[in-house]
Amino acid sequence: MPARCSPPLTLDCEVVQTRSGAQAMRDKLSGELMHPVGPLIESERLYIAASRLALRLKCSSAPLVLWDVGLGAASNASRAWLCAEACAARPLRILSFDRSLAALQLAVRPEHASAFGLQGSVGEAARGLLEHGRHESAHCAWELRLGELQSTLRDALPDPADIVFWDPFSPRANPELWTCAAFALARRGCRPGATLHTYSGATAVRAALLLAGFAVGVGEFVSPGKYATCAATAVDDLSQPLTRRWFERLARSSAPFPDDAPPDALERIEALPQFAR
Repeated sequence: MPARCSPPLTLDCEVVQTRSGAQAMRDKLSGELMHPVGPLIESERLYIAASRLALRLKCSSAPLVLWDVGLGAASNASRAWLCAEACAARPLRILSFDRSLAALQLAVRPEHASAFGLQGSVGEAARGLLEHGRHESAHCAWELRLGELQSTLRDALPDPADIVFWDPFSPRANPELWTCAAFALARRGCRPGATLHTYSGATAVRAALLLAGFAVGVGEFVSPGKYATCAATAVDDLSQPLTRRWFERLARSSAPFPDDAPPDALERIEALPQFAR
């Protein structure tokens, strides 16, 4: 069941202006910025466009299920909501996961709503999510799953995902959310044909996804020399799968795996079908 809570505004985060002039949410504990390029620009490019959400909303009549891991200020989920409203075709169901609502509570305030794209109907949806844990329109149902990710993801397994947006803070700030175990839980919750999208292109993150049972590829451009990651239940659903050349770099890496990787992780990855192609 979706969470039903609207806790008081906390001071865990603040809105700051980046060097580019965009407003972004900063977590005070870790010092990390959410969507430092700009919340709307990054969400559209790394998640909405990369997942081909608009196209997938038009290719069937059955509801499309999106797991939004790392709700934050709802930049990704709110763009998905607007995409569903614009397509007016296949219904979208968004399950947003987080352990805190502080960023979203701050983002919907009148002085910040415009910068975070939370005006009009999508702002109403976000406020409904905060107040009731759920908000519905004719084309989209948005639900909140509040708590520690390991337990809330397990609770969500009966609602398998077609698309996963994996957007928590970095492995430095949240190491437990970038492990083989965390990605294995996500993999268990994916339907055949599902894809997972994340801003991280770190070697250890891609290795963890591979060990969890995903096929893994290069995602969208982030910044010079840095690319996001796209994973899928089948390698044929990737436009740019990791190649043998990437595996050779993995074998030379000084920090190739997360802490919970098995001792024979390198051998397991080398044996995967995508590296035999």
